[in-house]
Amino acid sequence: MGRRLRLRGEASLTLLLSAALGLLLYAQRDGAAPTTSAPEARGRPARAPTPGPRAFQVPDAEAAPPVYEEDKPEPPTPTPTGPFDFGRYLRAKDQRRFPLLIDQPHKCRGRPPHLLIAVKSLAADFERRQAVRQTWGAEGRVQGALVRRVFLLGVPGAEGGAEGRAVQTHWLALLRAESRVYADILLWAFHDTFFNLTLKEIHFLSWASSHCPEVSFVFKGDADVFVHVGNLLEFLASRDPGQDLLAGDVILQARPIRKRASKYYIPEAVYGLPVYPAYAGGGGFVLSGATLHRLAGACSQVELFPIDDVFLGMCLQRLRLTPEPHPAFRTFGIPQPSAAPNLRTFDPCFYRELVVVHGLSAVDIWLMWHLLHGQHRQACAHPQPVTAGPFQWGA
Repeated sequence: MGRRLRLRGEASLTLLLSAALGLLLYAQRDGAAPTTSAPEARGRPARAPTPGPRAFQVPDAEAAPPVYEEDKPEPPTPTPTGPFDFGRYLRAKDQRRFPLLIDQPHKCRGRPPHLLIAVKSLAADFERRQAVRQTWGAEGRVQGALVRRVFLLGVPGAEGGAEGRAVQTHWLALLRAESRVYADILLWAFHDTFFNLTLKEIHFLSWASSHCPEVSFVFKGDADVFVHVGNLLEFLASRDPGQDLLAGDVILQARPIRKRASKYYIPEAVYGLPVYPAYAGGGGFVLSGATLHRLAGACSQVELFPIDDVFLGMCLQRLRLTPEPHPAFRTFGIPQPSAAPNLRTFDPCFYRELVVVHGLSAVDIWLMWHLLHGQHRQACAHPQPVTAGPFQWGA
């Protein structure tokens, strides 16, 4: 009876939060977060599947490696509409400590989790957070492993003055209510912008290192990814959490953009080298507990850089660690092969072979999870998930 009342209470508060969120979004239409379409709808050329790191082949000695802008899917977080204001960035770049407004100090107390899931989110993304909570990010035991979850947020940006402060106060009230129900919100006092994702990175590493010191592994990703947690745990089963590990969709030899009109513009005065260090795509990667602690220390010593996954590559470089490529991490989504233009890529037989697929809507995440875990699961060619080898089309 008590469980039934608690579930009813959660459902009622969820409806209340959704209604309040809708009203606030209506009042703040110009500041709403953009939605992320499925990977095949972005209008970019299809990429062939890659079994190893995304190393870009240079045709000859004169040719330059491709630029960073071509190496990233559209981020699910707000991006600037024009060139980055580097004057403002350089004036504030040494400000790297912000207070925690909403904390979860008991998240890892008691029995340490085997896997901590950390999801980058925005205040307006309540629908995505619900999709994650109800599907792949559910807390509890998965294949005998204890899983815990947190969402990483900054303060929503708003116009100055009394009206802007009132909007932020409303958001804070909504997030505090959400935190009381789900106990998974981490909110810091910096503005939640695309170029502040680096702040989110260093603050989470510091928080996890101090609050979850005995965690075995950490998965960190975006709110628009689908994660096959069972496959992830199978991959981690043979790994030692006391040894260094950071695995994902590794990108090599990407070079910075020098065009001022680009939202990824990086002047030589900020980064003078011709290429970025190797890094794992920020859509989703996994690291061991040992690497978590080492990264937290290294990132506190590396100068902040406005692109978060490249910044993490710089921290790995300081530690002389190389990220490990894994073909089942698809931070560019599942590409449409040119030889099979009519092939449906949104198919559970593909997803059951993978660990991470980036660029899904909340509805897509919910639907795929139920297609893979429901009672009427589709029969596929492989009886068991295949995560150790390269992803094969038509296998």
